[in-house]
Amino acid sequence: MSRLEDSRIAIIGLGYVGLPLAVEFGKLFHTVGYDIRSERVSALKSGFDATLECSADELSASKHLSYTDKLDDIAECNVYIVTVPTPIDAAKRPDLQPLVRASEAIGRVLKQGDVVVYESTVYPGCTEEICVPILERASGLGFNRDFTCGYSPERINPGDRSHRLPDIRKVTSGSTGEAAEFVDSLYSSIIRAGTHRASSIKVAEAAKVIENTQRDLNIALVNDLAILFNKLGIDTLEVLEAAGTKWNFLPFRPGLVGGHCIGVDPYYLTHKAQEVGHHPQVILAGRRTNDGMGPYVADQLVKLMVRKGINPVGARVLVLGLAFKENCPDLRNTRVVDIIDSLRGYNIAVDVHDPWVDPEDARHEYGLSLLPLPEADAYDAVVVAVAHAQFRELGARGVRAFAKAGAVVYDVKHVLPRDAVDGRL
Repeated sequence: MSRLEDSRIAIIGLGYVGLPLAVEFGKLFHTVGYDIRSERVSALKSGFDATLECSADELSASKHLSYTDKLDDIAECNVYIVTVPTPIDAAKRPDLQPLVRASEAIGRVLKQGDVVVYESTVYPGCTEEICVPILERASGLGFNRDFTCGYSPERINPGDRSHRLPDIRKVTSGSTGEAAEFVDSLYSSIIRAGTHRASSIKVAEAAKVIENTQRDLNIALVNDLAILFNKLGIDTLEVLEAAGTKWNFLPFRPGLVGGHCIGVDPYYLTHKAQEVGHHPQVILAGRRTNDGMGPYVADQLVKLMVRKGINPVGARVLVLGLAFKENCPDLRNTRVVDIIDSLRGYNIAVDVHDPWVDPEDARHEYGLSLLPLPEADAYDAVVVAVAHAQFRELGARGVRAFAKAGAVVYDVKHVLPRDAVDGRL
């Protein structure tokens, strides 16, 4: 294992997680950002980050960072950090193919003394049970003899300008004591908030996956309460604001649960749990609640339309927002598509507008054509699905300008005042 100052770092995957990491390491160490998407590499070389996580100035400030889509360009590195996505498939099972392919690629360039660090969210045991054997087969080297591994879970919050990578405490771990010390020292060099060294890779993996499982369950609780309060004729936000006057009440809000972590990570944990004979009923119940919120919103909207005498069949509905969260172009696992699909099941014509999302990404990922600007006085209903700053600035008057007289406005994220909408979670 090399000295810290001799580190030559390769970041595998230049998405929302990998790029900020590459930028920070590139300020101090020789760093190569590797991504199989040549168009992504070309854009970064020109100083443009489509994820909007790093500005052109931030990219240029990383003096020791270069980008490549060629595996040979990272062959001289001695530290490999994997930040590829870990999605789920249509059956809600972990899809480890990006992780497998990344491990196979690293294995082809792995050398004696190298360190491989994984940041991708996985279930406890995945690094050593799945990734390490691939590294050994591809390289012909022995684990903890010729190379070592670490795990340091990503904690990036896309679109959050207040909590950047250096300001989020980092959990670190290593496959040996020496590896753990090296990995911790490496991250300590760029993380101002400090690090927490876990006792093993499994502990670090488990810590990450339960962070988002906990958030998922808390949101599931308030979503369940929102459904109940709707039946009782009580405004959910008013209840939560009243309850929130107690110092230890947790300020979670109802909504759609998507994105690359919260809506996905619990399935990694439940997969491993069921593999060892444990059935995590609470976690799965929370997932069912959250996965059902898109159809629930669509159902509520249709009921409101019918009550106003609007025939849903053939009606036009505008959905404002497609990204999985506000002020961010990230489309990964967005649950707004569940609202859209459910409304189309009623033979409703649905238009979608999102000023943050790249129209080509929407077309590629979900087959959706985004409107650059919706027409005025055209819609029988409007759904404010994402709390983008632009929609807040529109206000009730601006949102209603898209709708016909007497149309329904439904607010998923409490963007508009209560008395300005017909329904909300």
